[in-house]
Amino acid sequence: MNQARGEWSSRFGFILAAAGSAIGLGNIWGFPIMTAKNGGAAFVLVYLLLTFIVCFPVVMTEIAIGRRTAKNPVGAFKELAPNSQWFLVGGLGITGGFMILSFYVVIAGWVFGYFIEVLAGGLDRLAMDGEFTNFVANPWKNLIYTGLFMLATIGIVVGGIKDGIERWARLLMPALLFMLLALIIYVMTLENAGRGLAFYLIPNFSKITIPVINSALSQAFFSLSLGMGALITYGSYVSRKDDIISSGFIVTVFDSSIAFLAGLLIIPAIFTLAPDTTSETIQAGPGLIFVFLPKVFMNLSNDVGYFFASFLAAFFFLLISFAALTSTISLLEVPTSYVVDERKIVRKKAAITVGIVIFIISIGSILANGASEFFTNFITYPSGVQKDFLSFIADVFFEMLLPLGGFLLTAFAAFRWKTHNLSKEISVGREGYSGSLLDKWISFMIYICPFIIFFIFMNTVLEKFFNIVLF
Repeated sequence: MNQARGEWSSRFGFILAAAGSAIGLGNIWGFPIMTAKNGGAAFVLVYLLLTFIVCFPVVMTEIAIGRRTAKNPVGAFKELAPNSQWFLVGGLGITGGFMILSFYVVIAGWVFGYFIEVLAGGLDRLAMDGEFTNFVANPWKNLIYTGLFMLATIGIVVGGIKDGIERWARLLMPALLFMLLALIIYVMTLENAGRGLAFYLIPNFSKITIPVINSALSQAFFSLSLGMGALITYGSYVSRKDDIISSGFIVTVFDSSIAFLAGLLIIPAIFTLAPDTTSETIQAGPGLIFVFLPKVFMNLSNDVGYFFASFLAAFFFLLISFAALTSTISLLEVPTSYVVDERKIVRKKAAITVGIVIFIISIGSILANGASEFFTNFITYPSGVQKDFLSFIADVFFEMLLPLGGFLLTAFAAFRWKTHNLSKEISVGREGYSGSLLDKWISFMIYICPFIIFFIFMNTVLEKFFNIVLF
């Protein structure tokens, strides 16, 4: 291990940081609504099976590559496949994380902005129809909120592995879990919350179809942030004494648990305001968080008063801000690690420079919601669908590039690095792993995963850009 790069102070620190990387906004608004629309507990079961059968081996592969090389994604592929073009796979992941952060930090800025404005007494205004549209169309306000969120992210990454990322992970992750549980307990006391709980948890196996299974696999893959080198980077700071199997398993469980708990909060909260909600009428995406839930909290003011309702709303948006921050930290760490390793630039300068460049690119996404005609109507896909700049960046670098990166990563592990080398690295720190049933299963899945992930990639490209659904 190159000590100059830094190292986690403990296995627990790595687990919290890696779990924070995986846990983000998608856990809060993506998983609960997808579950509600696709069979409730039946979807959860499919999601969990795919997470641990398909995605967990990929998690282990990324961590193993990182620890084996103690380098960023580009440097890792250069070491494992010298004198080849495989380093481009690492470059693809770094580019993906770089561009994902450019729009993700804007959405995180919306969340942080709502937290600030609720604190300032603006819950009633935020709950009004059309306010979210006005909010995202205000370029100066969003420049400030996005800038502040990026400054916080840069500040933590500048601090390094132990004193920056790990220290904040130890604070943010327990706080995130505590806040989530506290809100769940409160929401469960509200009228009609039980109907939402039943809607969320009672399985409907008739809704489990091939497209739903594909959606569950995509959600699991995206939720764990696979394919962009984040776990390779975090794995590069792991001690060779640590058991990465148990660490990776806990990270996967943590990510899945937060997604499930988010559903216990979001779905019952929806039913407190709209008890007749169905899987067809339930709102999804940012509209759920920024349009519907402020109305839920405002409705509570009739029973608990405006001050306490505002306190709960602020608590909720602070919770989501924490979830977003744990992800933006890892997204910035990936390109920062590359610049430190490959360009030999000190961490502070690297993090600040990369952060500033990403913020400049994010201005396009800030202007993409009505502030600029050019960025709002940025491109028209072959399917005829018009997309704004933020949505275009999300489609290309999040929806498309992550599965492509995952496909290339697993193909590399299976057919170039070879699974016996993967097995050898995983066995370091875990006595008895080599030749075990778990070893055979992970090695087998790494051969199968490239074909499964390539299907996700092709289906995403055809659906997003050409409106063609294979299944």
